[in-house]
Amino acid sequence: MNEHTVFQELNPVLKHYDIRTSFIEKFGKIYKIYSNKGTFALKQIPVHHGIDFIRQVQYLYQRGFNRIVPIYPSLDGRYAILHQNSLYYLMPWLANDEKEDRSKRPQQMFRELARMHTLSQKELTVNKEERTEHYENTKQQWDKEAELLEGFVETCEKKVYMSPFELQFCLYFQETKMAQQFALKKLEEWYEATKDLEKARSVINHGKVSMEHFLLDENGYGYFSNFENAKLGSPIHDVLPVLHRALKGQPRQSEEAITWLYDGYFKYFPFKEEEKHLFFSYFAYPTPMIRLIKEYIQVKGKKNEFKFSKRLQRKYWHMKNTEYVVMRMTEIEMKAKQQKEGAPE
Repeated sequence: MNEHTVFQELNPVLKHYDIRTSFIEKFGKIYKIYSNKGTFALKQIPVHHGIDFIRQVQYLYQRGFNRIVPIYPSLDGRYAILHQNSLYYLMPWLANDEKEDRSKRPQQMFRELARMHTLSQKELTVNKEERTEHYENTKQQWDKEAELLEGFVETCEKKVYMSPFELQFCLYFQETKMAQQFALKKLEEWYEATKDLEKARSVINHGKVSMEHFLLDENGYGYFSNFENAKLGSPIHDVLPVLHRALKGQPRQSEEAITWLYDGYFKYFPFKEEEKHLFFSYFAYPTPMIRLIKEYIQVKGKKNEFKFSKRLQRKYWHMKNTEYVVMRMTEIEMKAKQQKEGAPE
């Protein structure tokens, strides 16, 4: 799309903001607008995201959370403009320069996430039957997946010659099984702790927390962007995806993840005991490993053993990286509990 076409497409939107545009650059669904009043970011989103998105952002503003990239109202007071079946909203363009130690930025993001959850938290009535149904459905699904892995290993071990992938998974099986058992134990502890509770804590979840959506201004202050998926829910729904992505890659003992959580997040927004159980359960469950095994089984005929084995290696590293963080967190929680109860170390 050339510059003239972009001007034509966006002109009906920009006229609502009384700015004269000199140049436009496109970055995915964001347009960088150079104008007589400065540089702006114009974001295009689907219409169905619009109503909830605007409502959640306004609520956070009202609660005093201002670490959101500001959304400028149009001349008639609207926060989004409907044009050709899309919504557009205007924000300042943040330089997002790294003026401080990059390693501190995730902790800064977790700290602001904790503050957002603190300011938006509320107690909501929970349907006990729905909670029980969620528990039973999850447990049933995990039991089925445990049986699937057991069956797959038994089939592999009966072969005279296993494929490289099959041999590799047989070596990883016991550790995968232990991760499943730990996750199921924590799920059961969560259900026992909550089955009689009538309320649960809910917060506004950003819905897509990532370093790409945490932008820095010229003073080094961080602001969340991309709130289109914001909605009420458990705070663990924001924390878990960030950690899962951060722990991908080469094997490592990620002490930085512990710092992000305890110095950045839990210091300002500690999880309740029942929330910890559910967090540990979902965090420890080896979903990526299980999905890959299912995919391998479903492929009929000749398989690309090299690609599957390479992917399995990465899923195993991810599981072990996660295991380290889970175990460190378990140690920290146990120590804190002992200190609280006055028990000896």
